[in-house]
This record gives sequence, C-alpha cells and structure tokens, in this order.
Amino acid sequence: MPVLETKKLLETKVVDEIQVVVDNDTSRENVTRFLESQGYLVSLEKREDEFCLTARRKSAPGTDKEAESGKIVVVIDGETMGRGNDQLGMVLLRSFLNTLKELNPLPWRLIFLNTGVKLASEGSEYLPLLQEIAGLGVEIICCGTCLDFFQLKERLRVGRVTNMYEIVSSIIEASRMLKP
Repeated sequence: MPVLETKKLLETKVVDEIQVVVDNDTSRENVTRFLESQGYLVSLEKREDEFCLTARRKSAPGTDKEAESGKIVVVIDGETMGRGNDQLGMVLLRSFLNTLKELNPLPWRLIFLNTGVKLASEGSEYLPLLQEIAGLGVEIICCGTCLDFFQLKERLRVGRVTNMYEIVSSIIEASRMLKP
C-alpha cells in the first residue's frame, strides 16, 4: 500500500522532495526501490517503530540521463495483432497504434517487417494513422528486403526503407522493445 500511495502522489504533481513513513522492512525496501526507479535519491532515518524515507529528485524532470537515453522501439511484423481471428487482429492493431500516440515518451522508432510493411504502403487503411504518428516525431523504418519481396518498394508512403543491419542495431540500442 505505501508504494501505491507514493505512486499516486507522484502522478498528481512534480515533487522534488518527499518523505514517506513506513513501519516495516518490506515496505521500506519496496518504497525505496520504487522511488529510486523514479529518479530519486533516498535516505533513511530509523525511528523507534518506523522508518522515515526522505527522497530527493536527482535532477529536474526530463533532464535525467537515463530518461533521455530511454528509447522505445516497436516491431510490427504483420497486418494483425495476436493470433486467431484476423478481423479482430486488425481492430486490435489499430487500437495499439492509436494508443502509441498517447505514450510518454513516444516510441523512438516503429520497425515494419514481413507483411507489416504493407501497413506503410499505398492502399493501406493505416496510412493516415501512421502519418500522424510520424508527424509526432516517431521514426518509421521498413525492411527493404520485405518491401522487395512484396513488390512494394515504390509504393511505400510513410517512413523510409532500411536494411537488417539498422533493424538489428535499433533493437540493440533500444532500452525497451514492444511487439504487438
């Protein structure tokens, strides 16, 4: 419960310093780990039957080096999300792409492979959505081998053509990878 309460507070406002009082070792450890994951330096004061954790933000919001270097890459390797019903999979993929626009931070790159390259090509119902995502500063790259295979290279309408070296390098460089 102390972690959830601390998280709620931090979600409502920017806090440079916070004190959390807990009454057991487990809560102390959990709250400390959570605050450190949020960019705080935590000090501890042991009182009679409780612990007082004082957390100070290491740096101003948005300037933490870890946050700046965090890159999210999304790999889309098909025309649907999940396995099973393709019609449902298309609905889920559209919802997934719409949700990406709401992420903070936005993904660094969307990588399209295999039949996923069809989504970024002429005639795709996803083009306006992908163009909107690209307009937000998200880089869209599409596998050149895949575009050649499906004879779509000349019909690519959003993003740019890339190769496997850049795809693998992007995945390695990313701090997180999502795959619908």
